Amino acid sequence: MTLPKLFENRMRELLREEYEEYIKCFHEKHYSGLRVNTLKITPEEFEKICPYEIKRIPWIENGYYYDAKDQPARHPYYYAGLYYIQEPSAMTPANLLPVSPGDKVLDLCAAPGGKSTELAAKLKGEGVLVANDISNSRAKALLKNIELFGVKNAIVVSEAPAKLVNYFEGYFDKILVDAPCSGEGMFRKTPSIMKNWEQYGVDYYNKLQKEIILSAAKMLKPGGKMLYSTCTFSPEENEGTIKFLMEQYPEFRVLNPLKEESTSGVSYDGFSFGRPEWVDGPEELTNCIRLWPHRIHGEGHFITLLEKTSDGAVAGSCAENKDKISLSGEAVEFLNQLELTIDYKNLNLREDKLYLLPGDIPSIKGLRILRPGLFLGEIKKNRFEPSQALACTLKSQDYSKIINLTADNPDVVKYLKCETITVTGEYQEGWNLLCVDGYPLGWGKLSSNVLKNKYLPGWRWM
Repeated sequence: MTLPKLFENRMRELLREEYEEYIKCFHEKHYSGLRVNTLKITPEEFEKICPYEIKRIPWIENGYYYDAKDQPARHPYYYAGLYYIQEPSAMTPANLLPVSPGDKVLDLCAAPGGKSTELAAKLKGEGVLVANDISNSRAKALLKNIELFGVKNAIVVSEAPAKLVNYFEGYFDKILVDAPCSGEGMFRKTPSIMKNWEQYGVDYYNKLQKEIILSAAKMLKPGGKMLYSTCTFSPEENEGTIKFLMEQYPEFRVLNPLKEESTSGVSYDGFSFGRPEWVDGPEELTNCIRLWPHRIHGEGHFITLLEKTSDGAVAGSCAENKDKISLSGEAVEFLNQLELTIDYKNLNLREDKLYLLPGDIPSIKGLRILRPGLFLGEIKKNRFEPSQALACTLKSQDYSKIINLTADNPDVVKYLKCETITVTGEYQEGWNLLCVDGYPLGWGKLSSNVLKNKYLPGWRWM
């Protein structure tokens, strides 16, 4: 691998005596990781059923290394949303943002969803997650991962951060800004990023980062916390961006995001702290965190946890305008069969699609919305067809008509390929929830032991 000469010179200047050790890491493998979805399964439960050899990531409670020869994305448990495949260092930002159930949370640059899905798991179905990405095509990948993970309290949006300020000023308790950056920390894992670095450089991204973080600052309520992260080493994009924010908004202070090792059971050995002298910044920038690939088993990352300390008016919570809707008898009958708490005043019907909106949200009319909440299903000529998103949200005990197959049953892969399958045994006809080892995959409609496949075609096993 040939690094850009300008980058090499810069890193030599920053790292000094550590430079040679850093360069050596480019001759080592990069580390593959997966993160367990705690909305569906505990890490301890996952360890018992995992078909691969895994090893805990020291600083992520629900993160694991796996061998690159394995293919966890080619297993039914992946399609059941039990885990997300994610580079180990990239798990860190969402892990270190202290989200609690009931919080109002924004993931501002969210695609493809690795960080959003962890934030949603921390919310445990309570509060609201607004997951946004300015790129509509990338936001579609974000939506799939949100739904696959079984997140029921998310609004998926594709807008410029500045436009969101008009709707959410002072609204959020917690905000994650995983900003677009020059990607220096990913050169080992994805060498093609170097061409992008040579084309755009640091200044291009730094301008974007400053615009984005100022918008985020306006949407955070007083007392709220914001985590800023990048996957680059550049001081301008990291400590420099935080210094800029603090000059514009002096009410922000930098916190040390690391938890107490003695109580959390994790180890941050190899993490390093911020370098205010690199940007002539305030001493509190030492609370920033930088992950170097020659110090940990992961790629490069930068993380800053900020708190908005000033007193001020908190934005009022203006509920989304909800029109009274009329549901078909079949839809009501189906929803009543679910062991799922549904606040009927939060139901929203858009054309023939039925959604369950998160409570206590402002009006979002006028935004480019991919999902305004949990997509329950479609009402077609008074018939109700439950959605793939709903199937992923449920646990097997939430619905009485279950077809449960083991992971090694070939019918599981046939189902995931959207093929019709024949089942043997005593099952009720009509809508059935097909599960793998007790974890839902999707719907099928059973008639005479033949299951008409209703798995979402865009998600099929290829």
